[in-house]
Amino acid sequence: MDKMSKFPSPVEKERAKQMNPVVLAFVGDAVYTLLVRRALALSHTSKTGELNRFAAERVSAHGQSEKLEGILPLLSEEEAEIYRRGRNAKKQTKSKNATVAEYVRSTGFEAVIGYLYLTGQEERIEELFFSESGETS
Repeated sequence: MDKMSKFPSPVEKERAKQMNPVVLAFVGDAVYTLLVRRALALSHTSKTGELNRFAAERVSAHGQSEKLEGILPLLSEEEAEIYRRGRNAKKQTKSKNATVAEYVRSTGFEAVIGYLYLTGQEERIEELFFSESGETS
């Protein structure tokens, strides 16, 4: 069985901390997008075009930056460090529809989500995703 044919086991925290924060953000973007789409699909009766518009608003750099505002005070020191590394990472691309500040903040946010996912901390992702101060749906 090849490595892509089953769900992977969590990686050690130290290994995840050694990863490039932009790679953590790459994973975090996918995880966050899936969570947003799942929440929308389960809470709305809209057609897919409208669901896609709602999702795009939430997963955009602007939307993620707003979400971050609500959860930033809830981050542990470890999570805050991952956030800072992601925020400060050099990226080869720029956002077309967000300010530079929103884009770097969203990269930090995605890095945290990616780190938590890769280290098997799904419950923590849910805590942050559905927190009162950062409600998503």
